[in-house]
Amino acid sequence: MGAPRLVDWSQVDALIDSCVASRERLGRWVLGITGPPGSGKSSLASRVVDRAGAVACVAPMDGFHRSNDELEAMGMLELKGVPASFDAESFVAHLERLRGPGAVPWPTFDRGREETVPGGRMIGREVQLVVVEGNYLLLDDAPWNRVRQLVDEVWYLDAPEEDLIPRLRARHELARTPEDAWAKIQSTDLPNARLVAATRHRADVVVA
Repeated sequence: MGAPRLVDWSQVDALIDSCVASRERLGRWVLGITGPPGSGKSSLASRVVDRAGAVACVAPMDGFHRSNDELEAMGMLELKGVPASFDAESFVAHLERLRGPGAVPWPTFDRGREETVPGGRMIGREVQLVVVEGNYLLLDDAPWNRVRQLVDEVWYLDAPEEDLIPRLRARHELARTPEDAWAKIQSTDLPNARLVAATRHRADVVVA
């Protein structure tokens, strides 16, 4: 694989149109959108779906967080968001099911309760463009390294840390004190962002 193609925001809609055309040629097409926490992956995924229309949907990786009870038993509740806090094997198994033509129940994440919702979204047979968004689509450690083989293309959404921090503060301060929000950013978000940044070169496209 060569170096990723660099795309700026003025080219994103043309990139989406190309993606939709690929879906029409190939049948169900799975697009991965990755990048560090706070980079805007969910917004970009929604933009793709809005432009692609009714045959597209978002399948977020957040639904594969381990339960709070399981994380507490593992001593990882305060590290929720690191790779080990996800059920990566289940994520890969669901991606494998997406490669077929059938309907796939997909777990979602309730941010109000900070818990997953099994089967929270049904990806129907009619869906031909699935946008999978999450931090760790390009990790090289097992079982994450199987993800890259199960998606047709991966876009990496680039953002410098100085842009991420205020967005992450605003997100965490919805449920935490400013001090606890900053502690969460330092203990989890920034290390995760640096881990994800090291995978940038494996993407097909970098949007910056």
